[in-house]
Amino acid sequence: MAVSISAVVLLAIIVVVLIRGGTVRLLPALVCAGFGFFLASTGAAPFITDAVSTVTGWISSL
Repeated sequence: MAVSISAVVLLAIIVVVLIRGGTVRLLPALVCAGFGFFLASTGAAPFITDAVSTVTGWISSL
């Protein structure tokens, strides 16, 4: 669970930096957040969670 919270915090920081830098506007960022929210309730969520866990496990073993 700590990995997913860290990923959320990291992604939130990236989004804030992109919005403040003018690279991404607020509305597209909110649309992407909404997409992620609804994606989490689909059948793809377990696959995405497993993929992220695999990648983070691979990175931590380096």
